[in-house]
Amino acid sequence: MKAMVLEKTYNLQETKTPLVLKDVAKPKAKDKELLIKVSTCGVCRTDLDEIEGRTMPSTFPIILGHQIVGRVEELGKACSHFKVGDRVGIAWINSSCGKCEFCLSGKENLCYEFKATGRDVNGGYAEYTVVPEDFAFKIPESFSDEEAAPLLCAGAIGFRSLSLCNMKDGYNIGLVGFGASAHLVLQLIKYMYPSSKIFVFTRSENERAFAKDLGAYWTGDIPDVSPEKLHAIIDTTPAWKPVVEALKNLERGGRLVINAIRKENTDKEYLKNIDYERDLWLEKEIKSVANVAKKDVENFLTLAEKIPIKPEVQVFELEEANKAILEIKQGKIRGAKVLKVS
Repeated sequence: MKAMVLEKTYNLQETKTPLVLKDVAKPKAKDKELLIKVSTCGVCRTDLDEIEGRTMPSTFPIILGHQIVGRVEELGKACSHFKVGDRVGIAWINSSCGKCEFCLSGKENLCYEFKATGRDVNGGYAEYTVVPEDFAFKIPESFSDEEAAPLLCAGAIGFRSLSLCNMKDGYNIGLVGFGASAHLVLQLIKYMYPSSKIFVFTRSENERAFAKDLGAYWTGDIPDVSPEKLHAIIDTTPAWKPVVEALKNLERGGRLVINAIRKENTDKEYLKNIDYERDLWLEKEIKSVANVAKKDVENFLTLAEKIPIKPEVQVFELEEANKAILEIKQGKIRGAKVLKVS
C-alpha cells in the first residue's frame, strides 16, 4: 500500500520534504482490531511536533496521521460492534490500559499506557490502517469524509478545552490563535453559550476576517488588549508569547486553557515578561489539555451533527502531505487541512 512515511526527525526550517512516499506492507487486523481503508486524514499541528521531535514517535519509521475517516474492510475475530463497510473515524487516542483509575473514571487521556495514533502506532497517512474496535467512532452521516476528518482531533480537543474553561452563558471567552481547532470551537461556543462574546487574537489579518465571518464579537493581534476582560481563554498556538499576552486580558478568577501538546522553545525567554501581580494574582489559573478521552470524541461528534458544525477544509492529495505540513508551519491556515487518500 502507499504511505507517506517519517523515517527520522527533521527541522522543517531546513527540510521541506520530511515525509517519503513508500510502498509498505498492508497491515492485518488482530482479534479485536478493525482494518480500515482510509478515505481522508486530517493534518494537525501535532504532526509538526512529531516531525521536529517535540513529541517523539515511539518508533521509526512511523506513519503519521490521527484524524482518520475510512471504511471497515476487515474485522478481527473478536470484533462485534461494527460490520464490513461501516464508516468510522480514528482519533488521537488509539488505546489505553482500560484498568487504571484514569481509564475506569473516563479519563483514558491520562492513562500511563495511553497510545496515540500516528505516534505510538501507524496512522492515516496511508491507504490502510488498523485500530482497536473499542477506539473506533461512528461518523454522523451528515458529514462528508473531508468534513469529518478535522472533527476527530481539532474538534474533539477543542471540545475538551472548552469543557475545562468553567464557562457559563454570558461569560466572555477568548481564542488565541485561529486554526483548525479554534474555528470549530467558535461555532461550538455560539451554540452552547449564545449570550457569550467571543474575542479572537491572531497575527493573521485573513484569520481575523475569517473569525469575524464566523461570528466573533471582536478580533485583534496577539499583543492587543481586549476591550473587555475575559472569563476564559483558549490558547492553541505553538509559542509562549501568546500565553503571556493572553494573561493580561484574563478576568479575576479566570482560566487560561492551553490546547497544545508541546510549545516550541524559540520564544521561551518571553515568559520572563509575566508579571505576577498583573497576570497571575487574584486567583487566575492556567490549565493544560492532555490528549482526548473516548467520551470527548463521542460527545463532540453528536453535538457537531446537532448544531450543525461545518468545518472549513482545504483538501490535498496524500502525496501532497509535505506541502500541507509546511503550510501549517508557515502559518498559511484557513480552517483545517485534509489529505484525500482514496
